Amino acid sequence: MKMTNYPDSVRIIEMGARDGLQNEANVPTTAKVALINALSQSGLTHIEAGAFVSAKRIPQMADSADVLQQITRSPDICYSALTPNLQGYQAARKANVDQVAVFTSSSEGFCQSNIHCSIAESLARFAPVIEQAKADGVPVRGYLSCVVECPYDGPTAPTQVARVARSLYELGCDEISLGDTIGRGTPASITPMLEAVLNQIPRQKVAVHFHNTWGLALVNVHQALSMGISTIDASVAGLGGCPYAPGASGNVATEDVLYLCEGLGIKTGVDIEAIAKAGWEICRHLNKAPQSNVSLALLGKSN
Repeated sequence: MKMTNYPDSVRIIEMGARDGLQNEANVPTTAKVALINALSQSGLTHIEAGAFVSAKRIPQMADSADVLQQITRSPDICYSALTPNLQGYQAARKANVDQVAVFTSSSEGFCQSNIHCSIAESLARFAPVIEQAKADGVPVRGYLSCVVECPYDGPTAPTQVARVARSLYELGCDEISLGDTIGRGTPASITPMLEAVLNQIPRQKVAVHFHNTWGLALVNVHQALSMGISTIDASVAGLGGCPYAPGASGNVATEDVLYLCEGLGIKTGVDIEAIAKAGWEICRHLNKAPQSNVSLALLGKSN
């Protein structure tokens, strides 16, 4: 039976094809397309499909336009992409993305390392992107990194996270995703951070994005759910990390989030078996190993 503190349903934002594969070398376009097509059959309503960023800095995402052109789209799914500037935004529009995303950090050190500017400068860069997106009727998501701790600056004050989140909201972001980029969060640190943010922006505009460096991502998802957060970023098979955050491991696995929500009586609308199959296929490709039925066995099912 669902506990009354939890939301009735959650929306899963699938990050595997972008945040997951951007840390994997030499993933061919065909494998990315196959992954997204498989995920599109699972009941997901939002898949981040690529990033229109510098191919020199993130070569893994250089084929994002090709990926978006080749996938079999479902009309019920939002296919989104990162767009750090107007050039990226225009390329994303040509690829017919349904939503664009901008990204900054709660910490100055990570902002300088990741996008080579201050937080204030990053917000100024995003303003014309958001303005153009609004004019075009394209929704905008804002990613906020290092909401618990920064690999360069140490712990991040909840008030600082709330301040930057508020700035993104006031710029026009339709949703703010709060990222524990290096996976150092615990419920004791996630709680005050979320409380501070929720004092500044509406709960329905907040998403959480947890990495699993210390094995606590799912625990932190549970804490966010208990505080009424209903949008969760997750990555099939736990793929991911961050190229600019030393030691960061993968995102919380979509399969784990689905299993947790099922146990709590929270609706997701996503088929966990379909997600597990998609995860095993992309991992089989990445590991160059024979296909395994272990995940399906763990689900109590077989082919």
